[in-house]
Amino acid sequence: MHADLVGLGAALLLAGLVARGARRVGLPSVPCYMLVGILLGPGTPGPVLIDNPDDLALLASLGLVLLLFHLGVEFPLDQVVGGGRRLFLAAACYIGLNISAGLLFGFALGWGAAEALVVAGALGISSSAIATKLLIELRRLANAETPVILGIIVIEDLFLAFYLALLSPVLSDSDTAGELVRDIAVSFGFLVLLFAVARWGARAVGALVGSREDELLVVLTIGLVVLVAGLAEDVGVSDAIGALMIGLVISRTRFRERVEKMVLPLRDVLATVFFVAFGLTIDVGDLGGVAVPAVVAVCLTVLTNVSAGIVGARLFGFNQRGAANVGLTVLARGEFSLILATLAIAAGLDARIGPFVALYVLLLAVIAPLLASGSRFLARVMPDRLLRSNWSYVREETISTSCTHLDQIKVTDTEAQACGACRVLGDDWVQLRLCTSCGHVGCCDDSPHRHSRRHAAEARHPVIQSAEPGEDWRFCFVDDTLVRAPMGSARRAKGSGSASGPGPEPGPGPGSG
Repeated sequence: MHADLVGLGAALLLAGLVARGARRVGLPSVPCYMLVGILLGPGTPGPVLIDNPDDLALLASLGLVLLLFHLGVEFPLDQVVGGGRRLFLAAACYIGLNISAGLLFGFALGWGAAEALVVAGALGISSSAIATKLLIELRRLANAETPVILGIIVIEDLFLAFYLALLSPVLSDSDTAGELVRDIAVSFGFLVLLFAVARWGARAVGALVGSREDELLVVLTIGLVVLVAGLAEDVGVSDAIGALMIGLVISRTRFRERVEKMVLPLRDVLATVFFVAFGLTIDVGDLGGVAVPAVVAVCLTVLTNVSAGIVGARLFGFNQRGAANVGLTVLARGEFSLILATLAIAAGLDARIGPFVALYVLLLAVIAPLLASGSRFLARVMPDRLLRSNWSYVREETISTSCTHLDQIKVTDTEAQACGACRVLGDDWVQLRLCTSCGHVGCCDDSPHRHSRRHAAEARHPVIQSAEPGEDWRFCFVDDTLVRAPMGSARRAKGSGSASGPGPEPGPGPGSG
């Protein structure tokens, strides 16, 4: 027992120190925990902190259960429902492209049908923790595409519950097709039962675990979570599903915020044990055999993510920068890929699954933040024909929803086809810009006299709109950024005639971006 405590304590301390160093250079923490397990486990030459990974099995299971439970508690169901049809289409496209590509790639590996389903999930579901962290660190919370990114992440989390319900009977290795159908029916029936409890039984559950004392609230809640997770496993459903769904139930009680706050530290510690324990099961000698498939999988994920980003940009009227941001921000894979790999290992599937997913997650952990921070370079080479509007001048510009001058937009159309000031001077212009406050039409910043900018400075009219055919972006001189109203407000403004129409409402730059 003494040696076990020393090994576990040292592993957690080192994992925290490595993660702290990684965060200083912009890398996520989850792969760091896994890396510590790999480097200090029995499968790697050198010092070994924990000889037998099975010694951490119970703690790792609790980490997995609390990770999924907390996800369920945080799940913003109302936000997803209110996101509208386009958000669901964007998320369906993202999930469909990535899962389909992952499934085809899994079959191409030739490891087996069950393994292909695990590979599909590992390649298809992004890390919500890493994506959210990137949005904060890259200061993109006010970007027009950020609600779409968050919506995709949330709908992915909901999809995970159904995917686990489908995968659990497959991993149980049913003997006949009839048994497989029965197991799938039981799995989805259990899912429906917990959805019903979340919908109609939340008050009863709240009465069961509720307490004014924080200590008792935590003990009762964790007890219920572990009990439901265990029952889920007993009926042939993954314990992860039970934990996720009971989290949804708790999220509908009046104790949600208290539970979420108090369980978070416990979740972080035990989830770290889970990731370290996963790393302990990896033999570093096995990584070489899966290096090529892992690299191909990373390239495939980048391709499908960028494609999904373009579809999302078309649906919401974003420019190339928005498309690149959508695709590259949700590129990283992490906790869910490792959960699926853990389930595959426990089910006795092909031993290459563990090293493959581990290397795949590690590679994306390094690549994803770098690509996301350099999204403007991808935007630069993305052609206009992929999107619905002509963004040639402003393809690399960020579209912000934080502009406070949108209420000054009064004019959104003009029949003018010339810069009057340039015509008086007898000079040529490059492109035309419309002042949305008064309707003045002037030349852009690539023109010799920059009459649009001069007018904005003299009249103090901040927002312009492109007056070129096929373009309707807007740019704020004060904020120096493309602008549009936040998602949902355009619909309200449409009736009042003040803000923007249904298409791209950004306000890209005054001249050449």
